[in-house]
Amino acid sequence: MPMQHQTPPPPWDAPKHPDPSDPRKILCTVTADALVAVDFGPRFGHRDRTRPPGPYRRLFAVPGARAFTLGNLLARLPMGMFGISAVVMIAGTRGSYALAGAVTATGLAATAVVAPWTARLIDRYGQARIAVPATAIAALGSLALLLCVHYEAPAWTLFASYAATATTPNTGGMSRARWAHLLKGDDNALHTSNSFEQAADELCFMLGPVLAAFLCSAFFPEAGTLVGAGLLLTGVLLFAAQRSTEPPVHARVLAGSPFRAPGIPPLLAGCLAMGAVFGSMEVVMIAYADWQGHRAAAGVILALQAAGSCVAGLLFGALRPTGRAEHRLPWCVAAMTALLTLPLLAAARTDSLPLPALALLISGMATAPTMITTMTLVQQRTPEGHLNEGMTLAVTGLLAGIACGSAIGGWTVDRVSPTAGFGVPVAAAATALMICLTWRTSESTEGA
Repeated sequence: MPMQHQTPPPPWDAPKHPDPSDPRKILCTVTADALVAVDFGPRFGHRDRTRPPGPYRRLFAVPGARAFTLGNLLARLPMGMFGISAVVMIAGTRGSYALAGAVTATGLAATAVVAPWTARLIDRYGQARIAVPATAIAALGSLALLLCVHYEAPAWTLFASYAATATTPNTGGMSRARWAHLLKGDDNALHTSNSFEQAADELCFMLGPVLAAFLCSAFFPEAGTLVGAGLLLTGVLLFAAQRSTEPPVHARVLAGSPFRAPGIPPLLAGCLAMGAVFGSMEVVMIAYADWQGHRAAAGVILALQAAGSCVAGLLFGALRPTGRAEHRLPWCVAAMTALLTLPLLAAARTDSLPLPALALLISGMATAPTMITTMTLVQQRTPEGHLNEGMTLAVTGLLAGIACGSAIGGWTVDRVSPTAGFGVPVAAAATALMICLTWRTSESTEGA
């Protein structure tokens, strides 16, 4: 009688129906399209050593987060491109840096006036409904500027065209508003999202000028403006299309501006002083590099500062914050003030460029934690329904501070020396620290 074929027993006496909740099971491949669970725990003492996902991995596991972030990054990159593209385009065709500077300054002033109103409309009617037409107007303004420069239109048309770009929505603020909506009640996740957004800001303002300079020099002077307008419109359209993550419009929004909300005015004053740090450092570093005979290296050195801030922002976001944000802010500003003395000391003690460049890289590491904490406080203090407007006011304060810092830094370089110019960012940071300490003291007194 032939022997009957017997099915061999399962390996290691594995149970026929392993408990799916048992953390000790592992998966092994049996066929090309099937997996079977085999329990090694009882025989080999295997333990599950799976590490929990990091804070950024958990952040982007939120449904829809990756899609709106991609669109927002595309829309945000041109923010670092438009200024230098306009300067190169106008100065290259008209032969006047004074005209180029005046046109860009006009656009900055127009943005300071128009941007808060655009943000208020976004809060009231929704991101997609307002951001798309506002971006279309801004893109048309950029194209009009390009055509006016190319066809040698009168100078006043350049001012009018660039002023139209002031309707560009605050894409960084809209992204932060989405995170605040999706992560409401989770302070740790909000801290991580604010850290990522600040690192993204630094990355875009680091890569944007480099990309703009490459396009304008490798192709034609108008290439930077043309590509920037295309990226802005494409990014905003992709961002606005993600309707599932868009914050809802509040049925009843309180009238008035968040400018009058408790705690907001001193925060905006601090943003003004911190903007002066950034604006003065840019002018002073360019002047110092020119004085050393290496003006072309100034852009690389400023990119190092942004890189240090970007890395510090990501690391800061991976940490769990301790204490309240209003208690952390003075410490962050104090660290920024202390580190900004390094470029001043390096420039005073040496006539070479590498040491101040290294000092600038180190000093940049305090920028992101300071801005992250500031934006967190702006989110917390802004009344409900005005979040985009509140964050746009903070950005407007930074832009105004950059303009003031650039003027003061340039005056100091011309009237004193490039080395003395490094004292301007230190003084601006010390002013921001005094504002923070005064605000904390007044709040403590009112609380008592």
